[in-house]
Amino acid sequence: MLPATLNNEQWIYARRPERRVGPEHYERRATALDPAVAANEVVVEVRYVSVDPYMRIQQATRDTYDVPHPLGIVQRAGTVGQVVASASARFAPGDWVLGYGGWQRYHRAHADELQKLDPAAAPVTTALGVLGMPGRTAWFGLMDAGRPKPGETLVVSGAAGAVGSLVAQFGKRAGCTVIGIAGGADKCRFLTKRLGLDAAIDYRNFSTALAMAAELQRVAGGVDVYFDNVGGWITDAVIPLIRRRARIIICGAISQYDGGLDQPEPGPRLLQHMLFQRATIQGILARDYAHRMDEMRPIVAPWVQRGEIVFEETIVEGFDNLPQALNSLFTGANLGKLLVRI
Repeated sequence: MLPATLNNEQWIYARRPERRVGPEHYERRATALDPAVAANEVVVEVRYVSVDPYMRIQQATRDTYDVPHPLGIVQRAGTVGQVVASASARFAPGDWVLGYGGWQRYHRAHADELQKLDPAAAPVTTALGVLGMPGRTAWFGLMDAGRPKPGETLVVSGAAGAVGSLVAQFGKRAGCTVIGIAGGADKCRFLTKRLGLDAAIDYRNFSTALAMAAELQRVAGGVDVYFDNVGGWITDAVIPLIRRRARIIICGAISQYDGGLDQPEPGPRLLQHMLFQRATIQGILARDYAHRMDEMRPIVAPWVQRGEIVFEETIVEGFDNLPQALNSLFTGANLGKLLVRI
C-alpha cells in the first residue's frame, strides 16, 4: 500500500552556465507527489538516470537542434525505474521501464511515454546505453551514415565514451582497421586490450594538432571514416589525413560545449580537404533514428546477450551527485556510459 503522498526530490535547472555546468546552476527542491493515477497514467520510482553531453547543448542560450532548456523546471534526462502505481493494463507495480523522467526521484507519465524492460533479457541499464540512445547513435551513425567497408580505416574520437566505444566495436565487426583517440593511458589500454582496437592515441600527449596528425599518420596512414565525438583541435588533426571519398560523421563536439556553445572557437579552413578528396561530412542525431530501433535490436541485442560487446558503465552513486556527474563529463572522468544510481 502506497502512502497518501510520495516524498519526491527534484533538481531544478535554475541558471544558465556560461562555461562549465555545475551544482551552482541547479536548485534542489523537495515536493510531494500524489500517487493516485488517472486512466493510462503510471507513476515511476527512478532508479538510474542517464547523464549525457547533449544536456549541455540544451543549456545554450541560442537554438541548436533544440530550443534552450527552460529554466525553472526539472532537468530533463533519460531514466530507468520501477512502476509504483499504474492505471494502464500494460504496466504493473514492480515493472522496470524506460522513460524520460529527468532529475527526480519519482515521475508521472502516460503509458505511451514508457517502454517496458525485461531484466532477464539484459541488464536494465543497457536501455540507457548499448540498447538505448547511445547504441542507436553508434549503430546508425556508423553503419548508415559512415557506410564502413572491410579493409577501410575508421578513426573514432572520444573512443572510450558511451557512443565512441560502441562505434569502435561495430567498426571492428564491419572489418575495419580501427584507431581510437582518447584521453589518458588507462583509456587507451582499455581501447586496445578490452575492445581490441588496432591502435589508440592519447591526445593528452600532444600539444598541437600538427603533432597529433603526425602520430595518426604513422599508425593509420590515412582515414576513410572519421566518427567525431569531440571536435576542436582533435578534428583539425584528422581531416587533413582523409582519403578519397572519405565519410566524416559529426556526432558531437564536446570540446566546444564547455564555454564554446554560443560562440564556437574558430578553426582552420578545412574545406579544401573535402574538395580535394571529394569527401562528405554528415551530422547525425540519435533522434533521427528513433523510429528504426526495431532494425538495430535484432542485430545488437544478441551480441550483448552473448557477451560479445563490451558496454562499460561508470555509475555514480546518489541523487545528491547528479549535477557533479554532469560536470564530470567535461573532465573525462567516465569510461563508457555515465549513469547515476538513485
